[in-house]
Amino acid sequence: MYLHQFFGDTSEPRQCAECQGDQRLGFEFRLAFQPVVDARDRSIYGYEALVRTPDGGGAAEVIAQVPPEQLYRFDQTCRVRAIVTAAELGLRSRLFINFFPNAVYQPATCIRLTLRAAQISGFPTENLVFEAAESEEVRDQAHVRRIFSDYRSRGFQTAIDDFGAGYAGLSSLTGFQPDLIKLDMGLIRGIDTDPVRQAIVAGTARIASGIGSTLLAEGVETAGEYRMLRALGIDLFQGYLFGRPALERLETVPEALWAELED
Repeated sequence: MYLHQFFGDTSEPRQCAECQGDQRLGFEFRLAFQPVVDARDRSIYGYEALVRTPDGGGAAEVIAQVPPEQLYRFDQTCRVRAIVTAAELGLRSRLFINFFPNAVYQPATCIRLTLRAAQISGFPTENLVFEAAESEEVRDQAHVRRIFSDYRSRGFQTAIDDFGAGYAGLSSLTGFQPDLIKLDMGLIRGIDTDPVRQAIVAGTARIASGIGSTLLAEGVETAGEYRMLRALGIDLFQGYLFGRPALERLETVPEALWAELED
C-alpha cells in the first residue's frame, strides 16, 4: 500500500492556504512501535508509533529535517503510514499517533486522510489515540480545544503527551479534557526514592480521576519505578522496562517480566 493512494487525489480543493504548494517530503523515515501495557490484566493496551531515521536514529533527527512549510504534510504522512503499517502488522489494540496541533488547520478537513487510510487499510477508527505533545508550544489554545472536541466526536481517543514537561501544565486539562494523560518521564525517573515526585504524581492522579482522564506513566525503566507507580494507582505503563521501540514490529512483553514485577 503506497502513500500516493492517499495524497494523489487532487479532485477536492484545499480548504486552507497552509495546505497549498509543493508538499513533497525531501527525506525518508521509518516507524517503530513501542508497547503500552495495562498492569491490571498484564495485557497490551496498545502501541505508540514513533518516527525513526532510516538507520534507526531518534525522532528528533527526523523532526529536525521538517521545514515549517512541510509540517502539515509531515503530520499527515506520519498518520497515514502509522495506520497502514499497523494494519499490515495485524495490530488489534490501540494505536497511539502523535500529532502537531499547530499543523492541524481545520480539524474536519485535516482528518480526511486519516479516515481514508483507516478505511482502506481496515483499521478500526475507535482504536486510534491521538496524542498532542505538551512540549510543543501551542499558539492557539481554543484551536486545540476544537481539535480535541472534533476528534472525540469521531470516536477517537485523545491524549496529552509529556505532561508536566512543557508549556501548558494544568491549564491544558481545563479545556482539552483528554482521555489519557501521559506523565512525562521527568516525573517518573527515580520516583521510587523521591517523595516530591511521588506527591506530584499522587496529586495529578486525583485530578485525573476528577476530570475523567486516565494516567499513563511513560519512560518507566526500573522495577522500583513501576512498583511505586502501581502503589500510587497507575495502571497504564510505557517504557524500556516493558519494551523498546521496534522498527516495523510489534513486540510483546514476556510473562516472566510480569512474574518478576509482581513477585
